[in-house]
Amino acid sequence: MNISIAPEVQNLCPDLELHCLQFKVEVKSDYPELLDLIKKAEEEISANIRVEDIREKPAIAAARKAYKAIGKDPARYRLSAEALLRRAIQGKGLYKINNVVDLLNLISIRSGISIGGYDVDKTEADIELGIGKASEDYQAIGRGALNIEFMPVLRDVQGAFGSPTSDSTRTMVSDSTKHFLMVFFCFNGKNASYIQEAIEATIYLMAKYANGHLLKMERIS
Repeated sequence: MNISIAPEVQNLCPDLELHCLQFKVEVKSDYPELLDLIKKAEEEISANIRVEDIREKPAIAAARKAYKAIGKDPARYRLSAEALLRRAIQGKGLYKINNVVDLLNLISIRSGISIGGYDVDKTEADIELGIGKASEDYQAIGRGALNIEFMPVLRDVQGAFGSPTSDSTRTMVSDSTKHFLMVFFCFNGKNASYIQEAIEATIYLMAKYANGHLLKMERIS
């Protein structure tokens, strides 16, 4: 499986990098130690960040700028990292899904990076990050049909399945997921120093809380 960025995206987002990590994992529904870690992160964020400060975080500011350049309104179609941070600050807490997805969300609120998470075995052939087309949509997790026109989207031969706003139900993680792909959408990746810290934390936490074994890691620009 090759992952690439379409020229149309590269031209509009010259600093974009995709950091892709593929793991062999064990999905669990009972993970109290990880939930405690997430709760502490939520409390720290709620105590130190205001909602109006979210868009100033470097990763989010760069992603919002990229959305505008491509043609999508980031206020109407919020980045997943921005939406998660708003929940934490407002005291709503992150969604509790399973250890793998919740760990991804933890890394996202810590770093401000929107991260896609996919069951690799539900994708087919190569993957490319392109731009959503007119009348193109997919069933997004927890959102229903998502209008992805003018949105950066991941596609395989079956069609679009992921974006920095929300991923599709087709490739979502389930209890039977064994191979997990994380895609860090880093729109200022060529100028950011915090990405490596987020990746190292991901590898460590995946090993600790999901028996995660790193199979492949690559940076695409």
